[in-house]
Amino acid sequence: MITFISCAKTMAMESHAGVPSFAEPQYIRHAEKIAEKLAAMSAEDLMDTLKVSPRIAEENRARYTGIVHGEAELMPALSAYTGIVFKHIHPEDFSTEDWEYANRHLRITSFLYGLVKPLDMISPYRLEGNVTLWNGASGSVFRYWQPVLTDNFIREIKADGGILMNLASGEMKKLFNWKKVESEVKVIQPEFLMRGNDGKAKTVTIYAKMCRGEMTRKIILDRIDNPEELKDFRHDGFTFCPELSSDTKYVFIKEM
Repeated sequence: MITFISCAKTMAMESHAGVPSFAEPQYIRHAEKIAEKLAAMSAEDLMDTLKVSPRIAEENRARYTGIVHGEAELMPALSAYTGIVFKHIHPEDFSTEDWEYANRHLRITSFLYGLVKPLDMISPYRLEGNVTLWNGASGSVFRYWQPVLTDNFIREIKADGGILMNLASGEMKKLFNWKKVESEVKVIQPEFLMRGNDGKAKTVTIYAKMCRGEMTRKIILDRIDNPEELKDFRHDGFTFCPELSSDTKYVFIKEM
């Protein structure tokens, strides 16, 4: 079973995580191509392209220039992102065996690097999937990655039991030909809902992110390769709801 999570917008400046090994990202040449495009922009153009402040534009122009020249800070991908999901995975207390298991069974999206493993060494960057870097139909970052990632991702999932535990946010599907992914492997989609006094259940983003991180951590620490075992997942009042679930949708409810 492959577990699939989203990258975060926020990243560490450096990492001192003790890891058993490290590797170069599979799609490093594509990342360098994108970095070259961004590094060649003026700070003003980068500010407009990334929709960021002048300070962040300058910072990221320097980052992309560093990547192009091989001078950028490198850190393992699972420690590089600092969003809520990653805070709840707690990779800083992983054992060597935990890191190695995560590296075999966890994949993280990246708008710069495409798709990375936890021990892939990446640099800090700022980029969104809807940014347009080239003219034409495939000009956005999302569209750029679809033909690059889709078939390889499917092969990886099939080689690891043919099941994808999708704990990524919905927009990450745009990095792939998602219809093809779903047609060739079994995709299980957990949902984490809050139910109020009116009986209506809804997603509260911050709680959903916390649960995605906690479930990812459980999969790694407990070495889970059978999705049925995740029906026992509990966190902060969230429990499995069989009446709202299906073979490919696992719904967890917290009563408000």
